[in-house]
Amino acid sequence: MIEIIDYCDRVEGLFDPYRDTIGDDFPAYRGHVYRVITYAMHFLGNADVHRPMVETALVYHDIGLWTEKNLAYLEPSETLALRDNEKLGLGLDPEILRAAIHWHHKITPYSGPGADVVNAVRKGDWIDASGGMIRKGLSKAQVSRVENAIPDYGFPDVLQRLAKDYGGNRIAGNLRVLRTVFKI
Repeated sequence: MIEIIDYCDRVEGLFDPYRDTIGDDFPAYRGHVYRVITYAMHFLGNADVHRPMVETALVYHDIGLWTEKNLAYLEPSETLALRDNEKLGLGLDPEILRAAIHWHHKITPYSGPGADVVNAVRKGDWIDASGGMIRKGLSKAQVSRVENAIPDYGFPDVLQRLAKDYGGNRIAGNLRVLRTVFKI
């Protein structure tokens, strides 16, 4: 059984300063974040010790799409996460926080510091970004349970619209994402 995580005080608090910036896309991004938290925490055995890092990394992992209006969003997302970690006194290991964001589109497993958390975030994002086509060991029923519990509010369409808006057209935008965001 996969435990659904669809609300966290930490997540909502970290989102607060960025709600207006994300604008109409907020419900879609929020749903994506919670689905990936659910998957990542499942891969980590729902160990509470990892939850602050997972929640924080996932609030920020794609946020540079909206704050910078740029498809090369990993570094701006990392910068905001690291700044807020320090400013808000979150006390999270900055190296692991940065790695969880930087490597969340990595195709192969990550093997650096915090690999358990980074790989859980990475696998969870792959599941959600692929609409469950890639399941990273989860069953179709588990993925369906998460998708049914936490609506996507058109998140895949949001990503395609941003690729077009920031890249000139969907093809050019998606190619830019492949070059700047996906890692081997």
